[in-house]
Amino acid sequence: MIIRKSPTEIETMAQAGRVVVDTLALVGEHLRPGVTTAELDQIADDFIRSQGGTSSFKGYRGYPAAICTSPNDMVVHGIPSGRGLSEGDILSVDVGVIRDGFVADSAYTFAVGEISPEAARLLEACKAALAAGIAQCRPGNHLSDVSHAIQTTTEEAGFAVVRSLVGHGIGRAMHEDPQIPNYGAPGRGPELAPGMTFAIEPMINAGGAEIYLHDDNWSISTEDGSLSAHFEHTVAITEEGPRILTASEKAAGALLLP
Repeated sequence: MIIRKSPTEIETMAQAGRVVVDTLALVGEHLRPGVTTAELDQIADDFIRSQGGTSSFKGYRGYPAAICTSPNDMVVHGIPSGRGLSEGDILSVDVGVIRDGFVADSAYTFAVGEISPEAARLLEACKAALAAGIAQCRPGNHLSDVSHAIQTTTEEAGFAVVRSLVGHGIGRAMHEDPQIPNYGAPGRGPELAPGMTFAIEPMINAGGAEIYLHDDNWSISTEDGSLSAHFEHTVAITEEGPRILTASEKAAGALLLP
């Protein structure tokens, strides 16, 4: 069942969303060759708490950290560690925050210093796929219109959509109905209506779509070792169209979509 939110509840989610995107911006400010993902996790955890929030990831099914940090060929759910970042890496950072009983969730894939042209093109394609999916979050459209827009944008750029991971509904819980695949034919699934709130999150690979789970039972990487990118926003459907709830004037402009 898709739980529709009241305008007041959506505003509360937007407050959590501002903490999320400000956390991502802060992590981006500290991102450089040599910094460890564990250091970034501590920076994020401290900031989230200073803003009256808590990480929605830490302790979730035993997950040990406040954020997910997934470098290069790692798609999602990377556990922060003492691994230092290197020039030319890309790093997906996923942040979820609970504030006043509601959750917001966003991810951004950062470049560490100068990256390869292929990596830069992958990141731009994933941003474009997210923007295309969000643009479909309008009353009267169907859920698979979001999925189809993401798939089409990704594949037209020459990349592959990860098919075994999905976006999701979000609200009082981090994961609510519905699941939102990043591929599929248009015009299918539930009709979208004001008050629905979704975490839209394309995960795309430079190589094949296949992935595998690491022995830590969290980290997921591309099977062929190709680079992967992940961008995500929490979005509310309103009468006027999509409203991105993970947005803030304080955040770096590159974190925000048009």
